[in-house]
Amino acid sequence: MWRREAGTAVRATVALPERAVASMAIIAGFRIPRVPTEWAPHSHALHELVWVRGGTLTSRVGDRVFTVSEGHGLWMPAGMVHGGRATAGAEFHDAFFAPDRTPFAFAEPKTIAMTPLLESLLAHLSRADLDAAARARAESVVFDVLRPAERQFALQLPGDPRIDAIAEALLEDPADGRSLEEWARSLGISDRTITRAFRHATGLSFAQWRQMLRAHRALALLSEGFDVMSVSEVLGYAQPSSFIAAFRRVMGTTPGAFFDPAGGAPPDVRNPVSGVRAS
Repeated sequence: MWRREAGTAVRATVALPERAVASMAIIAGFRIPRVPTEWAPHSHALHELVWVRGGTLTSRVGDRVFTVSEGHGLWMPAGMVHGGRATAGAEFHDAFFAPDRTPFAFAEPKTIAMTPLLESLLAHLSRADLDAAARARAESVVFDVLRPAERQFALQLPGDPRIDAIAEALLEDPADGRSLEEWARSLGISDRTITRAFRHATGLSFAQWRQMLRAHRALALLSEGFDVMSVSEVLGYAQPSSFIAAFRRVMGTTPGAFFDPAGGAPPDVRNPVSGVRAS
């Protein structure tokens, strides 16, 4: 995904809790990575729900990049290969669901609305002293309230060999400001070919797709405490006002409003003209 930060801890996988036993439908827990933490591509035999508080989580699943911030989680179906990255200091929560005892199935990764009730129930289930009856009651309520977020914030990667080099370069450096014409010269194809390829593969123009990618990266940087001016520079905007306007077009609100602690959980992202795809 993004360029790896200095000091990032790289893990092979997210370990299943030691208390994973056959009688449990849901096993929940949490940890606080002290440094940026990255998990190499892996999969689990169980469904997984991950969410963070005080940071962001980014996951690459095949040709999509998901970014979830406080108030949202990410559901990963059992057996699906994925990698991930959590910002330093974020509370990283996960819950594993036994497929044979989960009365629903999301076949694809889904952004989940982490309501206060759902978070409280999963925190309750992380306790080691629950008896079987109390656990079963709490699990049944989780199954009732766990729902996908109204809209899914995922960046579709092209998956087209003609333009994949553009996508990978921008993932490595979102500030790369090369124009459509410059990319066309570099790749030896026409700018119209690039435009058509982006539209066909992602539903977005090249400019819209780059703006979307930068919004994903901005969420992680802002959650780590970078100010708007610093983020705008890192992402290649000429001035902070340009970054704020671009962020608003994608997220439906300004960076300050999105991360305002007094405002409660961040709003559900909109389905803007730049093409966030609803589920």
